[in-house]
Amino acid sequence: MPPISFEEALSFVEANGIVLESAHGRVPTFADWVAGERVTRWWGHPKGQQIFTLTRAIRDSSDVLTCRFIDNKITYIHRRLWPALVKLSGELDTHNLGAIREEHLPGGKHELRVTEFPQWVPAEVLAASKRLTLREARSILSS
Repeated sequence: MPPISFEEALSFVEANGIVLESAHGRVPTFADWVAGERVTRWWGHPKGQQIFTLTRAIRDSSDVLTCRFIDNKITYIHRRLWPALVKLSGELDTHNLGAIREEHLPGGKHELRVTEFPQWVPAEVLAASKRLTLREARSILSS
């Protein structure tokens, strides 16, 4: 089976809307999808390098919010859901909606940077959220 492309990985996140990076919970798990089976320690899995490469590419995508939305675990939320998140932000724990980005420092060290909600929200997403009703936003997030 050929390796999964970034486009396929992004399509998986888009189709599911909200995906956990490697934890298990009430939404699909990205590492499981790449591995083709449930995994608990993906770094030791035969597809561990591919999982690592794809998780970093997804985290870097401008179409994906990486945050700690589900159970304080690394969560991917596709851009198509952002207007609904913004609309419902008064009902959500926005502390877990901070955008996480990994910064590569000189010497190879990595540091996580968090842009708090709503500072990361693009103007067009904010405008789209204002056009949604609360009912529409709830429907988008629950689908």
